[in-house]
Amino acid sequence: MLHLRLAVLPAALLASSMVFAPITARATGDAPLPCVESSDPIVIAHRGASGYVPEHTLGGYALAIEMGVNYIEPDLVMTKDGVLVARHENDISGTTDVADHPEFASRKTTKTIDGNAIQGWFTEDFTLAELKTLRAKERLPQVRPTNERFNGDFTIPTFQEVLDLARGVNFRFQLEARAKGLTHRRCVGVYPETKHPTYFQSIGLPMEKLLVKTINRAAFFRETKKVFIQSFEVANLKTLRGLTDLPLIQLMDSSGAPYDFVANGDTRTYADLATPAGLAEIATYANGIGVNKSLIIPRVNNALGAPTTIIADAHAVGLDVHAWTFRAENTFLPADFQSSADPLEFGDLAGEITAFLDLGLDGFFTDQGDIGVRARDAFVK
Repeated sequence: MLHLRLAVLPAALLASSMVFAPITARATGDAPLPCVESSDPIVIAHRGASGYVPEHTLGGYALAIEMGVNYIEPDLVMTKDGVLVARHENDISGTTDVADHPEFASRKTTKTIDGNAIQGWFTEDFTLAELKTLRAKERLPQVRPTNERFNGDFTIPTFQEVLDLARGVNFRFQLEARAKGLTHRRCVGVYPETKHPTYFQSIGLPMEKLLVKTINRAAFFRETKKVFIQSFEVANLKTLRGLTDLPLIQLMDSSGAPYDFVANGDTRTYADLATPAGLAEIATYANGIGVNKSLIIPRVNNALGAPTTIIADAHAVGLDVHAWTFRAENTFLPADFQSSADPLEFGDLAGEITAFLDLGLDGFFTDQGDIGVRARDAFVK
């Protein structure tokens, strides 16, 4: 069934996004049905259904929603003319066909982003109209060669287009719930990440006010608050806390430090933020943490080791804990969940997810939303 769905995905799902985007519940005269609320762990579609379709595309987000996820995750960067668009990085060399466009050859350059010299093409050097002439392609072709059959099918979506897609699908859920005589509906939220906010502020393209303004224009998200805003930086989240009461998530990696700390000479690292004292400080401005899963269960000889106390420590100060990233291919899985020596074959992703849910995890990011939803549902039952 999945392969059939993928075969017709570009035309069908893009069409659905265009049909539903402009429709609102108020246009029908019906009061919006409330969302079904649950304490179950949430499943977050990491950049869409990126295990099956190139990441950060409307088709990928739409497919993930059909798989039953709770949230879709767009990484956000800025265009030259100040528009938020969904890309993994502002360097679009590996996620678009920009290298095939001779008219943009002169835009290839080297920039220092968060202390790292990177050569490529960057969103902030393109207007939105120019970016829309490009097409998305698979970022990990060596791991996901079958995803390359969708290369060229999708444009770079704006954040507004992602919100419109989600709004349209949520309206569809309302129609379906009313037809069944239900009093509540399924709702899908968005989980945007601000990428390189210190860098973008340094070049005169701050993200925070625009992000909040864009979300607040959509009544569905303004009223239901089906939004998490995440960042690897700290000052960015503190600024957002002064602009919105939407839930904020402090991202933490297993090494390194927030770039705004580095830029300002603050010697603290993510390891410092992961301590009980660090988590207590995070709780003053954020609602949860989004952590590299090795901070929860470290790997020992590429197998899962003994769990840490970070979930309990975070819960003790009122923070939710979401973990990233759960991927089905053997190359990403711990050895104890691999199915074979073939790095591209799917292993026991559900088993790995369950090991983390057993520790009290509140949510997780996954590239394979269908497997994630099944694993979560089986765990809850």
